[in-house]
Amino acid sequence: MASTFHGLETARRGLFTTQSALNTTGHNIANANTAGYSRQVVNMTASRPIDAVGFTKSAAAGQLGTGVEASAITRVREKFLDNQYRNEYKSHGNFTVQLDTLEKLEGIVNEPSDTGIRTVISNFWNSWSDMSKNPENADGRKVVMEQTMAMADAINYTAKQLTDLKDDLTENVEINLSTVNSLTTSIAQLNSEIRRIEGLGDSANDMRDQRDLLTDQLSGLVNIRVEDQADGYRITMGGAELVQGTTSSPLDIGAITTAFDSGDLNSGTIYGTILSRDHFVDGYISELNKMVQTMASGEFEVTLPKGSVLPDGTIINGVTYTGADRTLADDLAVTVNGLNGLHQLGYSLAGQEPGLPFFTDSTGGTSGLTAGSITLNPAIAANSNLIASSMRVTINADGSETVISGNNSLAVLFSQMRDTRLDFDSGAGEDMNTIDAYFRSVVGQLGVQAAEATRMQANQQIIVEQVDSRRQSVSGVSLDEEMSNMIKFQHAYNAAARNMTMIDEMLDKVINGMGRVGL
Repeated sequence: MASTFHGLETARRGLFTTQSALNTTGHNIANANTAGYSRQVVNMTASRPIDAVGFTKSAAAGQLGTGVEASAITRVREKFLDNQYRNEYKSHGNFTVQLDTLEKLEGIVNEPSDTGIRTVISNFWNSWSDMSKNPENADGRKVVMEQTMAMADAINYTAKQLTDLKDDLTENVEINLSTVNSLTTSIAQLNSEIRRIEGLGDSANDMRDQRDLLTDQLSGLVNIRVEDQADGYRITMGGAELVQGTTSSPLDIGAITTAFDSGDLNSGTIYGTILSRDHFVDGYISELNKMVQTMASGEFEVTLPKGSVLPDGTIINGVTYTGADRTLADDLAVTVNGLNGLHQLGYSLAGQEPGLPFFTDSTGGTSGLTAGSITLNPAIAANSNLIASSMRVTINADGSETVISGNNSLAVLFSQMRDTRLDFDSGAGEDMNTIDAYFRSVVGQLGVQAAEATRMQANQQIIVEQVDSRRQSVSGVSLDEEMSNMIKFQHAYNAAARNMTMIDEMLDKVINGMGRVGL
């Protein structure tokens, strides 16, 4: 037979369990806007009943219930959605960085515009065309000098911006790598705390939420695989182990570079940053260098007009031109080494010496010119009369030579270079192209890449939001649902309290009202 006070114990358990549910509901409501929080529920189970009928027990059939108990407080979480979110979030980080880099590249290239490289290149060709109409005019020469310097300055500035962007991306890799190491250290520490708390039989729900939030953040930086083991999360990046239980393995630049090259690192913000730096930024620096080098010294064919007088000792097609042989009896197709080589076939107004290299670096050197170093030859910049425009000289009686300053043969050849197809050997478009068309193809390629990155990033953003929405529908706190639960548990608590009051009244009757006849 049940104890006289059995009903009180049953009611007490109902009160305590319902109070635990109310407290958990309040905890959910308080953390409704907490990042990474998973709603928690109290698992209620019927407590162990009074044993079945026996010799010393009630003869009534069955068992007598003893109420309810809170077996555990668990968080609502679905691992499948967590893994799906992390797999999509890593791609989101990759495409976001690529898009950001390409947008910055578009801002640097700044095409089409009135101040971009295409405009200054066009102005450069126009200045030569204008000078060819009156090669002796000092103003025309000054314009050529100014437009050449403006073109070189624009190319130099663009190259510097590209180099600065590359340096920024390298710095971002280091910053994000530091974040990765900080996250893995924190996850390993949480593994230790969770193991200690749950080893004592308690639930570490909030710490598990913190660990999952940090793991989500880590997945945006590098591609990871997460395994929930007895000693906590084991997190790997390809073949590299980042976290194993209570131990984390920090990464350095060398390790992350090796992982990128080997394919262990294949997504995430850090991957996207390295890819953007090495593929996009380095690629456009290379394209700009190729344009400059081809313009200055790349091989191309021109036709020298009949009557031109080659500088003494000029070697063309294996033939050395000296003395009277220097004067061309017919038009001659020759291969020259860029605008520098062409300029050295003509004569300036400063004397009968052949022209100087037109493009050099700031020291006057021509070896290893890049977009960042190319400029107008400092000697020409100091004296516009050194701009070669003539290809004819008069041989005087004493054997000396006088430049025919009114001849415009070289200036015309320079202006015609605008439409000459050069061999760029480039991945940006056709190998043979004019300088203008080559740069247009580079700009066009950038536009295509930016448009593709925009599409991929937008698609990935939608996917991440959809997966996160499904995850929040499972783990997120719904205030409407929690308010409904609060009312439900409040009524249950009130009912348990009323039950206890009723039992108390019954006991009062037994204790105080029985055995007092006549009173």
